[in-house]
Amino acid sequence: MKDPIVHFEIPADDVDRAMNFYKNTFGWEFKKWDMPAGSSTGGDPYYGVFTTDVDEKQQPKKPGAINGGLMKRKMPNQPFMNYITAESISDKLESIEANGGEIVMPKTEIAAGMGWIAAFKDPEGNMMGLHEMPDDKE
Repeated sequence: MKDPIVHFEIPADDVDRAMNFYKNTFGWEFKKWDMPAGSSTGGDPYYGVFTTDVDEKQQPKKPGAINGGLMKRKMPNQPFMNYITAESISDKLESIEANGGEIVMPKTEIAAGMGWIAAFKDPEGNMMGLHEMPDDKE
């Protein structure tokens, strides 16, 4: 299947409270990544959310399973996001606009070596994200 959902992202006002909730409720594990000031988190830490076991490339071992991230909320009403993998975010953004969608965040580097993200709204107003891997991480 082409362009699957590969990542989710949970924004939180209180990151510790959110992590405790998901850990105690679902048994999810978290890994802190310190991010540079120019990254998509604005320098705040990003926490990997592990809902399933991963291989040596940090990819889920179970087919169809996804892991995600948790971060400090950056804007009021920031939504829970699902990220769709894209070979080329630029091409997908053109297609999104051509099919009635709206770009709400242009292609933005996550951090060095982590790839790029973008965000859009579909014609119904639902927000989704795109993720493009760097060439050496595929």
